[in-house]
Amino acid sequence: MPELKGGFRARNAAMLCQDETFRLYLDRRRAAKFQLDIPDGTHTVDDARDFILQACGIQSRAELDHNQDAAITYRQIMYHYRRWQHRQSRRGLGSP
Repeated sequence: MPELKGGFRARNAAMLCQDETFRLYLDRRRAAKFQLDIPDGTHTVDDARDFILQACGIQSRAELDHNQDAAITYRQIMYHYRRWQHRQSRRGLGSP
């Protein structure tokens, strides 16, 4: 099977993993979901990548541009992240 080439979604996901605010979102999301005390700044770029791959059920971000189910899940991740960002900005919180 030939290696899939990543497109817009794969590049977007790679940039998202570099985003400190997205990684902060993952810190706070995990802390709330599992009732844990997780310090801000815990999630790394690799952790963010692993989160996206696992949540979308894929092995590579390139699959986001070729797998419709993974693309839908990625859009849901983005939707929840943007909602969180909006709520944080209204409270004046959330920026690293």
